[in-house]
Amino acid sequence: MAEHTALAAAPRAAVRRAPSPGGRRGRGRGRERGLTFTAMLAPSLILVGLINAYPLVYGAIESTHAGTLIAGGPYVGIDNYTQVLSDPRFWAAARFTALFTVVGVLGSWAVGLGLALLLRSDVPGRSYFRVLLLLPWVVPVVVSSMSWIWLSNTYDSPLPTLARALGFGDVLFLSDPTLAVVTVFAFKIWISFPFMMMTSGASLEAVDHTLYEAASVDGASKFQQFVHITLPMIAKTTFVSWVLMTIFCVNDFPTIFLLTGGGPVDATTSLIVYAYRLTFQNFQLGPGLAVALLMTAALTVVSVILYRQIRRAQ
Repeated sequence: MAEHTALAAAPRAAVRRAPSPGGRRGRGRGRERGLTFTAMLAPSLILVGLINAYPLVYGAIESTHAGTLIAGGPYVGIDNYTQVLSDPRFWAAARFTALFTVVGVLGSWAVGLGLALLLRSDVPGRSYFRVLLLLPWVVPVVVSSMSWIWLSNTYDSPLPTLARALGFGDVLFLSDPTLAVVTVFAFKIWISFPFMMMTSGASLEAVDHTLYEAASVDGASKFQQFVHITLPMIAKTTFVSWVLMTIFCVNDFPTIFLLTGGGPVDATTSLIVYAYRLTFQNFQLGPGLAVALLMTAALTVVSVILYRQIRRAQ
């Protein structure tokens, strides 16, 4: 009896194990479609790779030579890196760049998130305010920097005049090293918060309102709702915006150069301004490229760290 049962079950098991012709055709079509998409994308991917890889490879090679903008020089190995890393001006620029980046990222995020939360409520004319608050980001940085210079640089500018009227004496915001640093930080937050406001506002729109209603029923305060609902729900977008703003801050040349030129007494000299001076003012191409590549390495490390936070927030 058992033998008859086994014999009867064997054909059914064979039928279950046998691959269907339709399944094979479906998998074949999937592979063909994947190969077709890969072949179509390959030229663009190769072109983009070459466009990005060539300057990086060329810069890495030239950073090991003692050349200029006009002619190449002899191979010097890591001497350019040693020269840069032993220069106190490099470390001063690195400290300022790190502080500039932290203040720029967190400051613009705090202001942008606060305004996004405010505009999420029933504020009269909030659609008009959204457009007006984008102006610092839309206006060219040349125009914005010239406006801030007019406001704060000379003795008769509005801000020094206001400071004298309040009894603070003669305050020239771009001539004092400490005040110049504070002014550059404020200017960076001013031109960057609209980007953070847009990204935060978009992520807030995706948060389910019923979560806040349930939390209110449970007795959670507004602050508790913000900490335990809002921040976790927008964490992924927050880390993405931090990655982008970190890159923007580290590579931000026009903001600093147009506003202060890196002064006074190098108080606002960032790494990119330092690299510009080495390359285009001192005509030291190798050390300038060495600084740029060190910046690239640091940005890569920071981006990887923040990218891991993005994956954890998913």
